[in-house]
Amino acid sequence: MITVYPDYYKKFSCKKEKCRHNCCIGWEIDIDEEKMQYYKNIGGEMGKKLKNNIANKPTPHFILDKNERCPFLNKDNLCELIINLGEDSLCEICSLHPRFQNLLPERTEIGLGLCCEAATELIIGNRDTVNLINNTTSDDEIIILRDKIISVLQERSLNINLRVKKMLDLCQTDFEFTKDAFDKFLALERLQDGWTDVLYLAKENYTHANFDNFDRYIKDREYEYEQFLVYLIYRHFANSIDLYSAAQKAKFAAMAYRLIYYIGGALFQKYGDLPFEMQTDIMRMFSAEIEYSDENLYSLIG
Repeated sequence: MITVYPDYYKKFSCKKEKCRHNCCIGWEIDIDEEKMQYYKNIGGEMGKKLKNNIANKPTPHFILDKNERCPFLNKDNLCELIINLGEDSLCEICSLHPRFQNLLPERTEIGLGLCCEAATELIIGNRDTVNLINNTTSDDEIIILRDKIISVLQERSLNINLRVKKMLDLCQTDFEFTKDAFDKFLALERLQDGWTDVLYLAKENYTHANFDNFDRYIKDREYEYEQFLVYLIYRHFANSIDLYSAAQKAKFAAMAYRLIYYIGGALFQKYGDLPFEMQTDIMRMFSAEIEYSDENLYSLIG
C-alpha cells in the first residue's frame, strides 16, 4: 500500500502561540479510547486536572471553558499536555489535526486541511505547481481523471477561469455561479460571525460591482486560486463512488472558487486591497465552515 501526499506536506509546522485562529478554541475535542485509558492512569496534579476536565458522555471529550478554550490551553496559548507529558500524550484528533487521509483501495492519500491557519498559508502561498509524491500510475478511472484535472488546473498559460472550464469539460458537466449561490451558503449552519459578514458583503457587492479593477489587481496572484482548486480536487475527488459523483466534486470546487473570488472582490471594493492574510483567512473560514461540517458538505456535494 502506497501513501501519496503533496510535496508541501512535510513542510507543515504549527504556529503554536502565534496562531490567530487557535484550533484549541471553539472546537469540540473528542478523546479516542486509547488515550482515554492513558489519561486515567496519569497521577499527580495533571491527573487531577484531566479527571476534572473530561466529560465521558456522549463521547469522551475535553470540557471547554466559558470562552470555549480547551482546559489545557494555557494563557500563552500553549498546550499543557505537551509541556508536561510530551507530544505523545495528545489524543488522536489533536495529534493528527490539521491532517486528513483518504483510504482508497490501492493507496492512502494524505494532506493538510485549510481550516488551519498555518496550513492555509503554506498551501496558498506556494508559488510553484504542486506535485503529488508517490503518485504512481493507476488503473482507477477516478484517479486518472483526477490527475488530468490537476494538470489542467496547473496550465498557467491559461487564465484561471479557462482552467476551471476545462476541468468541468473533462467531467462532462458545467456550472454557473449566480446570486442564488450566496443564499445557498447563507442557509447552511454557520459558526463564525466573520463568515456570515463576508457572505452578505459579497452578495450585496455581486450585483452592482465592476470586477475589472480587481481582476487586474489579482492577476499576478492567480496561483492562489490554483492552489485552492488543486487542494479541493485532491482532497475530495479521489473517493468518488462513480463519475457522476466525481462531476459533483468538480462542480463543488468550481463553486467554491467563484465564491472565494467574489468575496475577495467585495473586500477589495471595500478596502482597496486584498492582502495575502485576508485572502487566506477567507479560505480558512470556508474550510472550517464547509469541509469540517459533514452536514454542510453533504448539502453542497450530495
